[in-house]
Amino acid sequence: MPADLQPDLFGFLHIDLNSFFASVEQQLHPEYRNKPTGVVPTVADTTSLIAASYEAKALGIKTGTRVSEAKRICPGIILVNGNHADYAEYSHNIALAVERVCPVAHTPSIDEMVCQLLGRERNPPEARRISLDIKQAIKDDVGSTLRCSIGMAPNRYLAKIASDMQKPDGLIGLLPSQLPRAIAHLELRDLPGIGARTELRLNAKGIRTMPELLALDRSGMHNLFDSVWGDRMYHWLRGHDTGDDGAPVPSEVQKSLGHSHVLAPEHRSPEGAWAVAHKLLHKAAMRLRMEHFHTGSLSVTIKYALTREQSERASKSKQHYTGIQNIGWGMEARFRPCQDTLSLLEALQGCWKQSPTGPEHRKPFFVGITLRNLIPESEMQTSLFEEPGNRNELSATMDKLNLKYGHTTLHFAGMLPARDSAPTRIAFTQIPVQYGHDYM
Repeated sequence: MPADLQPDLFGFLHIDLNSFFASVEQQLHPEYRNKPTGVVPTVADTTSLIAASYEAKALGIKTGTRVSEAKRICPGIILVNGNHADYAEYSHNIALAVERVCPVAHTPSIDEMVCQLLGRERNPPEARRISLDIKQAIKDDVGSTLRCSIGMAPNRYLAKIASDMQKPDGLIGLLPSQLPRAIAHLELRDLPGIGARTELRLNAKGIRTMPELLALDRSGMHNLFDSVWGDRMYHWLRGHDTGDDGAPVPSEVQKSLGHSHVLAPEHRSPEGAWAVAHKLLHKAAMRLRMEHFHTGSLSVTIKYALTREQSERASKSKQHYTGIQNIGWGMEARFRPCQDTLSLLEALQGCWKQSPTGPEHRKPFFVGITLRNLIPESEMQTSLFEEPGNRNELSATMDKLNLKYGHTTLHFAGMLPARDSAPTRIAFTQIPVQYGHDYM
Protein backbone atom coordinates (compact mmCIF):
# COMPACT_ATOMS: atom_id res chain seq x y z
CA MET A 1 0.00 0.00 0.00
CA PRO A 2 1.48 3.42 -0.92
CA ALA A 3 2.47 5.53 2.10
CA ASP A 4 -0.13 8.19 1.31
CA LEU A 5 -2.90 5.55 1.45
CA GLN A 6 -1.80 3.99 4.74
CA PRO A 7 -3.57 5.06 7.92
CA ASP A 8 -1.47 7.46 10.00
CA LEU A 9 -0.83 5.07 12.85
CA PHE A 10 2.22 3.95 14.81
CA GLY A 11 2.98 0.25 15.25
CA PHE A 12 6.11 0.26 17.39
CA LEU A 13 8.06 2.20 19.99
CA HIS A 14 11.85 1.85 20.07
CA ILE A 15 13.34 2.83 23.43
CA ASP A 16 17.04 3.74 23.33
CA LEU A 17 18.64 4.43 26.71
CA ASN A 18 20.88 7.49 26.42
CA SER A 19 24.58 7.09 27.33
CA PHE A 20 23.38 4.08 29.29
CA PHE A 21 26.58 2.83 30.96
CA ALA A 22 27.70 6.35 31.92
CA SER A 23 24.20 7.22 33.14
CA VAL A 24 24.14 4.15 35.37
CA GLU A 25 27.46 5.22 36.90
CA GLN A 26 26.07 8.69 37.53
CA GLN A 27 22.99 7.18 39.17
CA LEU A 28 25.14 4.96 41.39
CA HIS A 29 27.56 7.80 42.20
CA PRO A 30 25.84 11.17 42.71
CA GLU A 31 29.26 12.85 42.83
CA TYR A 32 29.68 12.04 39.09
CA ARG A 33 26.47 13.81 38.06
CA ASN A 34 26.73 16.84 35.75
CA LYS A 35 30.42 16.04 35.27
CA PRO A 36 32.22 14.57 32.23
CA THR A 37 32.32 10.83 32.88
CA GLY A 38 33.72 7.99 30.77
CA VAL A 39 33.40 4.23 31.13
CA VAL A 40 36.43 2.15 30.15
CA PRO A 41 37.06 -1.62 29.87
CA THR A 42 40.29 -1.24 31.82
CA VAL A 43 42.02 1.78 33.31
CA ALA A 44 44.88 2.55 30.91
CA ASP A 45 45.73 5.49 28.66
CA THR A 46 46.00 3.18 25.64
CA THR A 47 42.43 1.91 25.85
CA SER A 48 39.28 3.60 24.52
CA LEU A 49 36.02 4.72 26.09
CA ILE A 50 33.10 2.34 25.72
CA ALA A 51 30.66 5.01 26.91
CA ALA A 52 30.68 8.74 27.59
CA SER A 53 28.25 10.89 29.55
CA TYR A 54 26.52 13.74 27.78
CA GLU A 55 28.73 16.20 29.64
CA ALA A 56 31.73 14.46 28.05
CA LYS A 57 30.06 14.31 24.64
CA ALA A 58 29.50 18.07 24.77
CA LEU A 59 33.30 18.44 24.88
CA GLY A 60 33.82 16.16 21.88
CA ILE A 61 34.59 13.02 23.90
CA LYS A 62 32.57 10.04 22.69
CA THR A 63 32.51 6.26 22.55
CA GLY A 64 35.77 5.10 20.98
CA THR A 65 37.83 8.10 22.09
CA ARG A 66 41.26 7.07 23.34
CA VAL A 67 41.66 7.62 27.09
CA SER A 68 44.81 9.69 26.57
CA GLU A 69 42.91 11.95 24.13
CA ALA A 70 39.95 12.22 26.52
CA LYS A 71 42.33 13.34 29.28
CA ARG A 72 43.90 15.91 26.93
CA ILE A 73 40.48 17.35 26.10
CA CYS A 74 39.27 17.22 29.69
CA PRO A 75 41.99 16.65 32.32
CA GLY A 76 39.32 16.28 35.01
CA ILE A 77 37.25 13.61 33.27
CA ILE A 78 36.03 10.89 35.61
CA LEU A 79 37.03 7.44 34.34
CA VAL A 80 35.17 4.40 35.64
CA ASN A 81 35.98 0.74 35.10
CA GLY A 82 32.72 -0.68 33.70
CA ASN A 83 30.73 -3.11 35.82
CA HIS A 84 28.74 -5.56 33.74
CA ALA A 85 26.60 -6.77 36.65
CA ASP A 86 25.41 -3.24 37.48
CA TYR A 87 24.40 -2.54 33.88
CA ALA A 88 22.59 -5.86 33.60
CA GLU A 89 20.66 -5.18 36.80
CA TYR A 90 19.68 -1.68 35.66
CA SER A 91 18.62 -2.98 32.24
CA HIS A 92 16.40 -5.52 33.98
CA ASN A 93 14.88 -2.89 36.28
CA ILE A 94 14.24 -0.53 33.37
CA ALA A 95 12.47 -3.32 31.50
CA LEU A 96 10.21 -3.79 34.53
CA ALA A 97 9.46 -0.06 34.58
CA VAL A 98 8.59 -0.09 30.88
CA GLU A 99 6.42 -3.19 31.36
CA ARG A 100 4.39 -1.26 33.92
CA VAL A 101 3.27 0.98 31.04
CA CYS A 102 3.47 -1.20 27.92
CA PRO A 103 4.65 -4.80 27.33
CA VAL A 104 8.20 -5.18 25.99
CA ALA A 105 8.01 -7.20 22.78
CA HIS A 106 11.73 -7.33 21.90
CA THR A 107 15.07 -6.58 23.57
CA PRO A 108 17.66 -5.99 20.80
CA SER A 109 20.45 -5.12 23.25
CA ILE A 110 21.20 -4.24 26.85
CA ASP A 111 20.23 -0.58 26.27
CA GLU A 112 17.34 -0.98 23.81
CA MET A 113 13.75 -2.21 24.09
CA VAL A 114 10.86 -2.40 21.64
CA CYS A 115 7.15 -2.18 22.43
CA GLN A 116 4.48 -3.17 19.92
CA LEU A 117 1.37 -1.01 19.90
CA LEU A 118 -2.09 -2.52 19.48
CA GLY A 119 -5.58 -1.15 18.91
CA ARG A 120 -6.09 2.40 20.15
CA GLU A 121 -2.46 2.54 21.28
CA ARG A 122 -1.52 3.03 17.62
CA ASN A 123 -3.21 6.45 17.43
CA PRO A 124 -0.48 9.14 17.54
CA PRO A 125 -1.81 10.98 20.65
CA GLU A 126 -2.10 7.71 22.59
CA ALA A 127 1.34 6.51 21.42
CA ARG A 128 2.82 9.80 22.55
CA ARG A 129 1.14 9.49 25.96
CA ILE A 130 2.50 5.95 26.38
CA SER A 131 6.00 7.16 25.43
CA LEU A 132 5.90 9.98 27.98
CA ASP A 133 4.61 7.57 30.63
CA ILE A 134 7.53 5.22 29.87
CA LYS A 135 10.01 8.04 30.37
CA GLN A 136 8.40 8.96 33.68
CA ALA A 137 8.24 5.33 34.85
CA ILE A 138 11.98 4.89 34.23
CA LYS A 139 12.70 8.10 36.14
CA ASP A 140 10.42 7.16 39.06
CA ASP A 141 11.28 3.46 39.33
CA VAL A 142 14.96 3.36 38.39
CA GLY A 143 16.61 6.77 38.67
CA SER A 144 16.64 10.40 37.58
CA THR A 145 19.85 10.09 35.54
CA LEU A 146 18.39 7.38 33.29
CA ARG A 147 17.02 9.08 30.20
CA CYS A 148 15.85 7.56 26.96
CA SER A 149 15.01 8.57 23.43
CA ILE A 150 11.91 6.98 21.96
CA GLY A 151 11.11 6.53 18.29
CA MET A 152 7.50 5.96 17.17
CA ALA A 153 6.89 4.50 13.72
CA PRO A 154 4.74 2.07 11.73
CA ASN A 155 7.50 -0.59 11.77
CA ARG A 156 10.44 -1.57 13.95
CA TYR A 157 13.07 -0.47 11.46
CA LEU A 158 11.79 3.09 11.28
CA ALA A 159 11.20 3.21 15.05
CA LYS A 160 14.89 2.42 15.54
CA ILE A 161 15.83 5.21 13.13
CA ALA A 162 13.49 7.67 14.87
CA SER A 163 14.98 6.88 18.29
CA ASP A 164 18.37 8.10 17.03
CA MET A 165 17.08 11.34 15.52
CA GLN A 166 16.84 13.32 18.76
CA LYS A 167 19.16 12.76 21.72
CA PRO A 168 19.15 12.93 24.65
CA ASP A 169 15.64 12.44 25.98
CA GLY A 170 14.06 12.66 22.53
CA LEU A 171 10.62 11.68 21.25
CA ILE A 172 10.22 11.50 17.47
CA GLY A 173 7.41 9.98 15.42
CA LEU A 174 7.52 8.99 11.74
CA LEU A 175 4.04 8.64 10.26
CA PRO A 176 3.32 6.95 6.91
CA SER A 177 2.08 10.24 5.42
CA GLN A 178 5.48 11.81 6.16
CA LEU A 179 7.49 9.08 4.44
CA PRO A 180 9.94 8.83 2.90
CA ARG A 181 10.55 12.60 2.83
CA ALA A 182 10.90 12.75 6.66
CA ILE A 183 14.11 10.72 6.48
CA ALA A 184 15.58 12.16 3.29
CA HIS A 185 17.95 14.41 5.28
CA LEU A 186 19.69 11.49 7.01
CA GLU A 187 23.05 10.02 6.08
CA LEU A 188 23.28 6.49 4.67
CA ARG A 189 25.14 5.42 7.83
CA ASP A 190 22.11 6.46 9.90
CA LEU A 191 20.25 3.42 8.57
CA PRO A 192 20.52 0.25 10.70
CA GLY A 193 22.44 -2.37 8.74
CA ILE A 194 24.54 0.11 6.77
CA GLY A 195 28.02 0.26 8.22
CA ALA A 196 31.29 1.53 6.80
CA ARG A 197 31.82 -1.38 4.40
CA THR A 198 28.25 -1.39 3.12
CA GLU A 199 28.40 2.37 2.60
CA LEU A 200 31.52 1.95 0.47
CA ARG A 201 29.76 -0.72 -1.61
CA LEU A 202 26.77 1.57 -2.14
CA ASN A 203 29.06 4.46 -3.07
CA ALA A 204 30.78 2.25 -5.64
CA LYS A 205 27.35 1.62 -7.17
CA GLY A 206 26.59 5.33 -7.39
CA ILE A 207 24.49 5.73 -4.23
CA ARG A 208 25.97 8.36 -1.93
CA THR A 209 22.97 10.14 -0.41
CA MET A 210 19.58 9.24 1.05
CA PRO A 211 17.66 10.97 -1.79
CA GLU A 212 19.57 8.78 -4.27
CA LEU A 213 18.71 5.67 -2.25
CA LEU A 214 15.04 6.64 -1.88
CA ALA A 215 14.73 7.30 -5.61
CA LEU A 216 15.26 3.59 -6.35
CA ASP A 217 12.25 1.37 -6.98
CA ARG A 218 11.92 -2.05 -5.37
CA SER A 219 13.81 -3.79 -8.17
CA GLY A 220 16.59 -1.21 -7.94
CA MET A 221 16.88 -1.74 -4.18
CA HIS A 222 17.05 -5.50 -4.65
CA ASN A 223 19.83 -5.13 -7.22
CA LEU A 224 21.67 -2.62 -5.04
CA PHE A 225 21.95 -5.01 -2.11
CA ASP A 226 21.87 -8.12 -4.29
CA SER A 227 19.51 -9.79 -1.79
CA VAL A 228 16.04 -9.78 -0.31
CA TRP A 229 17.39 -7.26 2.22
CA GLY A 230 16.99 -4.61 -0.49
CA ASP A 231 13.33 -5.53 -1.02
CA ARG A 232 12.67 -5.35 2.71
CA MET A 233 14.42 -2.02 3.11
CA TYR A 234 12.40 -0.59 0.24
CA HIS A 235 9.20 -1.37 2.17
CA TRP A 236 10.53 -0.43 5.61
CA LEU A 237 11.62 3.04 4.51
CA ARG A 238 8.11 3.68 3.21
CA GLY A 239 6.41 2.70 6.43
CA HIS A 240 5.24 -0.80 5.55
CA ASP A 241 5.12 -3.44 8.29
CA THR A 242 6.52 -6.57 6.64
CA GLY A 243 6.60 -8.62 9.82
CA ASP A 244 10.41 -8.94 9.81
CA ASP A 245 11.53 -5.45 10.64
CA GLY A 246 15.24 -5.92 10.62
CA ALA A 247 15.38 -7.94 13.83
CA PRO A 248 18.19 -10.51 13.95
CA VAL A 249 16.89 -13.93 13.05
CA PRO A 250 17.85 -16.29 15.88
CA SER A 251 19.54 -19.51 14.92
CA GLU A 252 17.61 -22.66 15.72
CA VAL A 253 20.59 -23.86 17.74
CA GLN A 254 23.25 -21.70 19.36
CA LYS A 255 26.57 -22.30 17.59
CA SER A 256 29.14 -21.16 20.15
CA LEU A 257 29.83 -19.47 23.48
CA GLY A 258 32.95 -18.07 25.05
CA HIS A 259 34.75 -15.29 26.86
CA SER A 260 37.67 -12.99 26.05
CA HIS A 261 39.69 -10.51 28.08
CA VAL A 262 42.24 -7.73 27.66
CA LEU A 263 44.86 -8.59 30.27
CA ALA A 264 45.70 -6.20 33.08
CA PRO A 265 49.40 -5.14 32.99
CA GLU A 266 50.29 -7.51 35.85
CA HIS A 267 49.07 -10.48 33.82
CA ARG A 268 50.85 -9.66 30.54
CA SER A 269 53.21 -12.61 30.72
CA PRO A 270 52.87 -16.23 29.54
CA GLU A 271 52.12 -17.32 33.12
CA GLY A 272 49.57 -14.56 33.69
CA ALA A 273 47.90 -15.19 30.33
CA TRP A 274 47.57 -18.88 31.15
CA ALA A 275 45.94 -18.12 34.50
CA VAL A 276 43.43 -15.78 32.82
CA ALA A 277 42.74 -18.30 30.04
CA HIS A 278 42.12 -20.90 32.75
CA LYS A 279 39.55 -18.62 34.40
CA LEU A 280 37.85 -17.84 31.07
CA LEU A 281 37.51 -21.57 30.46
CA HIS A 282 36.14 -22.04 33.99
CA LYS A 283 33.39 -19.48 33.22
CA ALA A 284 32.67 -20.83 29.73
CA ALA A 285 32.40 -24.43 30.96
CA MET A 286 29.99 -23.40 33.70
CA ARG A 287 27.85 -21.51 31.17
CA LEU A 288 27.94 -24.54 28.89
CA ARG A 289 26.35 -26.65 31.60
CA MET A 290 23.90 -23.96 32.73
CA GLU A 291 22.67 -23.60 29.14
CA HIS A 292 22.47 -27.40 28.73
CA PHE A 293 24.99 -27.94 25.95
CA HIS A 294 27.91 -30.22 25.19
CA THR A 295 30.77 -29.05 22.99
CA GLY A 296 33.04 -30.83 20.55
CA SER A 297 35.50 -28.04 19.85
CA LEU A 298 37.56 -25.46 21.74
CA SER A 299 39.33 -22.47 20.18
CA VAL A 300 41.95 -20.33 21.90
CA THR A 301 43.13 -16.94 20.64
CA ILE A 302 46.12 -14.98 21.99
CA LYS A 303 47.22 -11.51 20.90
CA TYR A 304 50.76 -10.34 21.62
CA ALA A 305 51.81 -6.69 22.06
CA LEU A 306 54.68 -5.55 19.86
CA THR A 307 57.28 -2.86 20.35
CA ARG A 308 57.53 -0.25 17.60
CA GLU A 309 60.58 -2.00 16.14
CA GLN A 310 58.83 -5.38 16.19
CA SER A 311 55.74 -3.89 14.61
CA GLU A 312 57.77 -2.43 11.76
CA ARG A 313 59.33 -5.84 11.10
CA ALA A 314 56.12 -7.86 11.41
CA SER A 315 54.29 -8.27 8.11
CA LYS A 316 50.90 -9.07 9.66
CA SER A 317 50.71 -6.79 12.67
CA LYS A 318 47.38 -5.15 13.51
CA GLN A 319 46.15 -2.41 15.81
CA HIS A 320 43.80 -3.46 18.59
CA TYR A 321 41.00 -1.07 19.65
CA THR A 322 43.12 -0.30 22.73
CA GLY A 323 45.76 1.12 20.38
CA ILE A 324 48.21 -1.75 20.94
CA GLN A 325 50.06 -2.98 17.85
CA ASN A 326 49.96 -6.75 17.91
CA ILE A 327 50.16 -10.08 16.18
CA GLY A 328 47.78 -12.91 16.90
CA TRP A 329 47.84 -16.67 17.22
CA GLY A 330 45.01 -19.15 17.46
CA MET A 331 44.32 -22.87 17.49
CA GLU A 332 41.31 -25.15 17.62
CA ALA A 333 41.05 -28.56 19.28
CA ARG A 334 38.35 -31.11 18.42
CA PHE A 335 37.31 -33.93 20.71
CA ARG A 336 34.47 -36.20 21.72
CA PRO A 337 31.56 -33.97 22.90
CA CYS A 338 31.72 -33.21 26.61
CA GLN A 339 30.70 -30.54 29.11
CA ASP A 340 32.93 -31.09 32.15
CA THR A 341 35.61 -28.58 33.04
CA LEU A 342 38.46 -31.06 33.44
CA SER A 343 38.13 -32.48 29.90
CA LEU A 344 37.94 -28.97 28.45
CA LEU A 345 40.95 -27.93 30.50
CA GLU A 346 42.95 -30.80 29.03
CA ALA A 347 42.02 -29.59 25.53
CA LEU A 348 43.09 -26.05 26.44
CA GLN A 349 46.40 -27.32 27.82
CA GLY A 350 47.04 -29.21 24.59
CA CYS A 351 46.54 -26.05 22.55
CA TRP A 352 48.50 -23.86 24.94
CA LYS A 353 51.59 -26.07 24.70
CA GLN A 354 51.73 -25.26 20.99
CA SER A 355 51.51 -21.49 21.38
CA PRO A 356 54.50 -19.59 19.93
CA THR A 357 57.45 -18.62 22.14
CA GLY A 358 59.55 -16.30 19.94
CA PRO A 359 60.68 -12.77 20.84
CA GLU A 360 57.44 -11.26 19.45
CA HIS A 361 55.34 -13.56 21.66
CA ARG A 362 56.55 -12.59 25.11
CA LYS A 363 53.87 -10.00 25.97
CA PRO A 364 50.39 -11.48 25.59
CA PHE A 365 47.74 -8.81 26.25
CA PHE A 366 44.54 -10.50 25.05
CA VAL A 367 43.13 -14.00 25.50
CA GLY A 368 39.92 -15.49 24.11
CA ILE A 369 38.30 -18.90 24.65
CA THR A 370 35.44 -20.11 22.46
CA LEU A 371 33.50 -23.39 22.68
CA ARG A 372 32.03 -24.37 19.30
CA ASN A 373 29.98 -27.17 17.75
CA LEU A 374 27.47 -27.01 20.57
CA ILE A 375 25.10 -29.95 20.95
CA PRO A 376 21.94 -29.65 23.07
CA GLU A 377 21.82 -32.12 25.96
CA SER A 378 18.56 -33.50 24.56
CA GLU A 379 20.42 -34.68 21.45
CA MET A 380 23.28 -36.38 23.27
CA GLN A 381 23.24 -40.15 23.31
CA THR A 382 24.12 -41.91 26.55
CA SER A 383 27.72 -43.09 26.46
CA LEU A 384 28.44 -46.82 26.80
CA PHE A 385 31.49 -45.94 28.83
CA GLU A 386 31.56 -44.33 32.25
CA GLU A 387 33.09 -40.86 32.32
CA PRO A 388 36.69 -41.19 33.66
CA GLY A 389 37.00 -40.04 37.24
CA ASN A 390 33.33 -39.07 37.51
CA ARG A 391 34.19 -35.77 35.84
CA ASN A 392 30.59 -34.76 35.20
CA GLU A 393 29.72 -35.33 38.86
CA LEU A 394 32.73 -33.27 39.91
CA SER A 395 31.68 -30.38 37.65
CA ALA A 396 28.08 -30.58 38.90
CA THR A 397 29.27 -30.38 42.51
CA MET A 398 31.50 -27.39 41.71
CA ASP A 399 28.57 -25.66 39.99
CA LYS A 400 26.33 -26.07 43.04
CA LEU A 401 28.88 -24.45 45.34
CA ASN A 402 29.81 -21.69 42.88
CA LEU A 403 26.18 -20.80 42.20
CA LYS A 404 25.54 -20.51 45.92
CA TYR A 405 28.68 -18.67 47.00
CA GLY A 406 30.10 -17.05 43.82
CA HIS A 407 31.64 -18.33 40.60
CA THR A 408 35.23 -18.44 41.82
CA THR A 409 34.56 -20.16 45.16
CA LEU A 410 35.74 -23.57 43.92
CA HIS A 411 38.12 -23.89 40.98
CA PHE A 412 41.20 -25.69 39.75
CA ALA A 413 44.52 -24.35 41.03
CA GLY A 414 45.78 -23.16 37.64
CA MET A 415 43.52 -20.10 37.65
CA LEU A 416 44.47 -19.00 41.19
CA PRO A 417 46.79 -16.13 40.08
CA ALA A 418 43.91 -14.69 38.00
CA ARG A 419 41.07 -15.57 40.35
CA ASP A 420 39.91 -11.94 40.67
CA SER A 421 40.78 -10.87 37.14
CA ALA A 422 38.79 -11.24 33.93
CA PRO A 423 35.47 -10.00 35.33
CA THR A 424 32.36 -10.38 33.21
CA ARG A 425 32.55 -7.75 30.48
CA ILE A 426 29.88 -5.47 29.16
CA ALA A 427 27.58 -7.02 26.57
CA PHE A 428 26.35 -4.63 23.88
CA THR A 429 24.21 -7.05 21.94
CA GLN A 430 22.77 -9.38 24.54
CA ILE A 431 21.30 -9.29 27.99
CA PRO A 432 23.59 -11.19 30.36
CA VAL A 433 22.12 -14.09 32.31
CA GLN A 434 22.40 -14.27 36.08
CA TYR A 435 23.57 -17.61 37.44
CA GLY A 436 23.52 -17.65 41.23
CA HIS A 437 24.96 -14.38 42.52
CA ASP A 438 26.88 -13.45 39.38
CA TYR A 439 26.20 -12.49 35.77
CA MET A 440 27.75 -14.18 32.74
